[in-house]
Amino acid sequence: MQSRLAGVALQLAALATFVVMDTIIKLLTAHYAVPQVMWARFIFGFVTVAIALRIATGHVPWRSRAPGLQTLRSLILAACNWLFTTALVHIPLADATAVGFASPLLTVALAAVWLKERVGWRRWAGVVVGLLGVVVLLRPPFLFAGQPVHWAMLLPLGTAALFAVYQILTRKLASIDDPRTTILHTSLAAAIVTSAVLPTAWTWPTSGGWGALVLLGILGGAGHGLMVLAFARAPVSLLAPMSYTQMIWAVLAGMLVFADFPDLVTLLGMVVIAVGGLLVALPDRTRKGTP
Repeated sequence: MQSRLAGVALQLAALATFVVMDTIIKLLTAHYAVPQVMWARFIFGFVTVAIALRIATGHVPWRSRAPGLQTLRSLILAACNWLFTTALVHIPLADATAVGFASPLLTVALAAVWLKERVGWRRWAGVVVGLLGVVVLLRPPFLFAGQPVHWAMLLPLGTAALFAVYQILTRKLASIDDPRTTILHTSLAAAIVTSAVLPTAWTWPTSGGWGALVLLGILGGAGHGLMVLAFARAPVSLLAPMSYTQMIWAVLAGMLVFADFPDLVTLLGMVVIAVGGLLVALPDRTRKGTP
């Protein structure tokens, strides 16, 4: 029980860190191209984690028992960041974050199918309800005539699908590699790929810009480090619903930093998604006589 509570606390801390990181990303995309912002996110994240591990353990634990899975996981995270960062150029932070909340729902479904975690009927109902909330946010013409959705709203949906796979791989690697190795590999392949494309989209940053880019990497490394530690202590189906707390902070950040106030349709979609998340978060009841 204590291990699970620690996992939940670490996951909540990671999610709060991600909201701060996303806010900085949206601010940076007004001045720098998406590839440059992604490069900073991964290269400074990798350096931060490597230095922290070196100080804490006396070495850098880069050797993995599953290097292919580690590389795949890092590249999937890079794809997630590219889609989400591109979306933030065009749509409010709260809208992008809300659509991205299809990810915990998809993660629960993948945990049942791939990791064979037990998922009862209540959690499956929560997955369905939550996905209906995502449909509301996407404002299909047959439900919301005259309210066309911005094409960029589809990008966080792609992020959600990929991030669900990323979280499943995180949980799978928790039983293969030391968590510190997984934390180190989180940004490694992504940093290599983004460094290769950086010359095509480089703008020399100001001193304040350098500070923001470095901070972005530090927050990214810290956030995913916390997430890896969380998934090493608790099952995916328990931690995934915790992501809904991120929606609250994203709305507040959007209002306070960007003056983006969600409309009624967005709020309705968020409420429906949150209801689905609560259903997913509730523990499944067991029949009498069953262990």
